[in-house]
Amino acid sequence: MGAMFRSEEMALCQLFIQPEAAYTSVSELGEAGTVQFRDLNEEVNAFQRKFVNEVRRCDEMERKLRYIEVEVHKDGVHIPSVREPPRAPNPREIIDLEAHLEKTENEILELSHNAVNLKQNYLELTELKHVLEKTEAFFAAQEEIGMDSLTKSLIPDESGQPQQAAAHGRLGFVAGVVQRERVPAFERMLWRISRGNVFLRRAELDKPLEDPKTGNEIYKTVFVAFFQGEQLKSRIKKVCTGFHASLYPCPPSNTERQDMVKGVRTRLADLDMVLNQTRDHRQRVLLSVAKELPSWLIMVRKMKAIYHTLNLFNMDVTKKCLIGECWVPTADLPNVQKALADGSNACGSAIPSFLNCIETEEEPPTFNRTNRFTRGFQNLIDAYGVASYRECNPALYTTITFPFLFAVMFGDFGHGCIMAFFGAWMVMKEVSLSAKKSTNEIWNIFFAGRYIILLMGCFSMYTGLVYNDLFSKSMNIFGSSWTVPYDQQTLETYGALTLDPKDAYLGEPYFIGIDPVWQTADNKIIFLNSYKMKLSIIFGVTHMIFGVCMSVVNYNFFKRRYSIILEFLPQIVFLCLLFLYMVFMMFYKWIAYSCTHDTPVAYSQDCAPSVLILFINMMLFSSTEPNKDCNEFMFEAQGTLQLVFVLIALCCIPVMLLGKPLYILCTKNNKKNSKPEQASNGSVNQGIEMQEQTDISESATPAPAKAEKSGGGDHEEEPFSEIMIHQAIHTIEYVLSTISHTASYLRLWALSLAHAELSEVLWNMVLTFGLKDHGYIGSIKLYVAFAFWALFTLAILVMMEGLSAFLHTLRLHWVEFMTKFYAGLGYIFQPFCFKTILEQEENKDD
Repeated sequence: MGAMFRSEEMALCQLFIQPEAAYTSVSELGEAGTVQFRDLNEEVNAFQRKFVNEVRRCDEMERKLRYIEVEVHKDGVHIPSVREPPRAPNPREIIDLEAHLEKTENEILELSHNAVNLKQNYLELTELKHVLEKTEAFFAAQEEIGMDSLTKSLIPDESGQPQQAAAHGRLGFVAGVVQRERVPAFERMLWRISRGNVFLRRAELDKPLEDPKTGNEIYKTVFVAFFQGEQLKSRIKKVCTGFHASLYPCPPSNTERQDMVKGVRTRLADLDMVLNQTRDHRQRVLLSVAKELPSWLIMVRKMKAIYHTLNLFNMDVTKKCLIGECWVPTADLPNVQKALADGSNACGSAIPSFLNCIETEEEPPTFNRTNRFTRGFQNLIDAYGVASYRECNPALYTTITFPFLFAVMFGDFGHGCIMAFFGAWMVMKEVSLSAKKSTNEIWNIFFAGRYIILLMGCFSMYTGLVYNDLFSKSMNIFGSSWTVPYDQQTLETYGALTLDPKDAYLGEPYFIGIDPVWQTADNKIIFLNSYKMKLSIIFGVTHMIFGVCMSVVNYNFFKRRYSIILEFLPQIVFLCLLFLYMVFMMFYKWIAYSCTHDTPVAYSQDCAPSVLILFINMMLFSSTEPNKDCNEFMFEAQGTLQLVFVLIALCCIPVMLLGKPLYILCTKNNKKNSKPEQASNGSVNQGIEMQEQTDISESATPAPAKAEKSGGGDHEEEPFSEIMIHQAIHTIEYVLSTISHTASYLRLWALSLAHAELSEVLWNMVLTFGLKDHGYIGSIKLYVAFAFWALFTLAILVMMEGLSAFLHTLRLHWVEFMTKFYAGLGYIFQPFCFKTILEQEENKDD
């Protein structure tokens, strides 16, 4: 956890690698995943780089693997997962892998092509069989009707010619199949081109046919079109071609049709046997390929990543050494040197590769080392902005403050249990759940924040215990501290009675949290409003003071100690003298004023002044006339003390406005009068001068060496007028934000009250419906009411209210807390890591 206090120290290194050892060395660095390479060939076109041909070879192999994977999925073959990802193949193994992939692709292509041809023949024979069978039904129906003009024209006489053919000309027909959805348009077109002189008979096929190329099911219809004349025949054939209808020969004689059907069925049986054998052979080939396919994909992707990285390297003048630059965490420098040595030994290079750290003024990337627990909280901070280099990291404190502030708004023991159990289930099953690699984005968001959900549930259980709230009901565990002083007759006569603390309070407070007697009180909301509103102000002021104090850590680390006096001190004094003093008045009011018999009248509950009114009068330099026997202030000399506090707070504003600009101006003049020294390059191991997030001109300029120069830092080249304008904006923003941010923390009170009231309404409106009746009817009503109550509880109170409290907590950290000390102007450290590259490729494929 200590490593999260600030980002790790980075070093800019040069790598000198022999060309024969470059591939294996980069492979070892990819397995380690500790370096981020820089592009030394930014001006070189991507197609003109040294290893562009190798990248193209990898792209071609990846294309072949994608084709093989599609064919494997098409046949429903299971692809086993890889337990241990293989390493990148050696350069000698690449040729063998490329040849093997070429052979496998050609074999699958040949099998697919043969299968398509066989399926096409099978489809044509199947359509021909249906045409012969359906046309048999057409001609049989005509014969049953009688010897009409159509059948007479098809029955030959003694001379062998149709009877009507001799007198009226031959009546021919065309038979085939067409897709079912094209039949209406097909009929209309035939009617139009023949002017109604075509007689069309059709019959739909009961079972769908398989498309040989796509494997999809297609529904077709058998048709027979009768016509007269060769010219009309050619028109009909053109229409059939336009509608992609398949025409098949159909003899007019019944005997010939029967013989043809028998021959077609025999050929179909033979072809079906050949198809089965082809399918079995293809299945065996794909099964053997599927076992190696994941390993091949990983190896090819690693090869491609290695050559892409090598394209970032530069060749020295002698062209005998590759030079690369990379950012490396200083703690991982021994691992990088070991990876380079292993890479050189793997290829048998006689000249070892070596690493050299260089100095630079460029801002290094930000790298916060995380684990499974802290990764979710770090992602919340990075979503706002990546921390500047070596800046204090808010994620360390967010691990506690985030779930706590969430629980203040979501405080319910029952709802907290539901959330905690859900988070604990994801944590305990995280290995099996992460292995499933779900594509559901909502589930992935929940699973990524499983530890956050677990802590939010646990903290909500604690605050629910403090609020004494369990599904809008109180728990009387330790017994109430209130007693009822009225007799039974008085209780039965009056509906509402007042419990005077002088007589009804026993003097011993409830062991933890709120006394359960408040659940039955008519003024429960009034009491909880005051209680939770004061708590929200106390937590808010404490949170903001902590944020301002964290700026001291940044000022001291980046050697801007003048900002501690000129910025931090006036800010913290301004905040404490006004708002921390208001928190003090809340505690003093709780302690000083009482309702016991021996309490003086001036310090009784009736004379307790309003903290809000006192604060407003303090800021406006006004007063309010107290009641008789009461005091305006809580203690003596409070009015004078408040006047002093306001005057000191107002004096802090000119210090915040003018202190830093005047100091920078004086420093700049002293440097002009003194002899300028030769500037030297700074080291990446030194700190970067940093300013608050609002100070764009300071924090945006990465200058590690400037932290050791004058106190003015990167303002030396900025005009004094610009410095004054920026400082005025920052001062006005801070002064106004202390008021707005304090009021913003009232959302802790508002959402907590809304959650409690909504939970109570849901209990009284839904679940109580099943508790009114007894017997069988009551049990049935309770069963139904509980189902609706549980559904609404999960959907509204846990999901929707939980999401609302989460977003408000996020805003309190991003705006009210982090802006006090966090700049967030850095860029993330993205190391060359095979594991990350493979995960990105898998997500892209999904």
